[in-house]
Amino acid sequence: MKLLHIDSSILGPNSVSRGLTAALVARQKALHPGLEVTYLDLAASAPMHLSPAHIGAMFGTAPTDAAVIADIAAAAPFIDQLFVADIIVIGAPMYNFAPPSQLKAWVDRVLVAGKTFRYGADGVPVGLVPAGKKVFIASSRGGAYSAGPLAALDHQEAYLKAALGFIGVTDVTVIRAETMAVPDLKPAALAAAQAQIAALAA
Repeated sequence: MKLLHIDSSILGPNSVSRGLTAALVARQKALHPGLEVTYLDLAASAPMHLSPAHIGAMFGTAPTDAAVIADIAAAAPFIDQLFVADIIVIGAPMYNFAPPSQLKAWVDRVLVAGKTFRYGADGVPVGLVPAGKKVFIASSRGGAYSAGPLAALDHQEAYLKAALGFIGVTDVTVIRAETMAVPDLKPAALAAAQAQIAALAA
């Protein structure tokens, strides 16, 4: 089996989401001996945001900028990595109500018409990613966005689930650690997320 492990937090060892993805990967390795892991650290090596040169390359206009050429080459494996993975672990902190822009840049490279989705005759998208994948999103937030007055501001988990569903990936489990910016609430919330990971079954 193959696992794709993606981190996107810019906080390094202080990151809650990185701690959760590490625990998730360790749990999956325990459940699936011999699991093969591919790791992407999008904060350490972020894809460029799409530019006119990137779009031109998609339609056959060869880029001339060396940075764009190198970036396209570096991102070329992303779709193949997604297709071959049986399990996908995504670390996704909330930055200003949404995922990090580095993670959004990865999404922009894997949501590609004709490769990971197509539009049907009625205009409804059809996902082209092979079925059967399991996704775990390690979500971290400073406040309480899963319910209550801030729920409408969640464009983080909702966005990722919508993007994955668009390409046919619908088996998504969210491991959530929120209220991380509230000292009195953080320990219990983090312990609950870790317990959820420990209880995962194959």
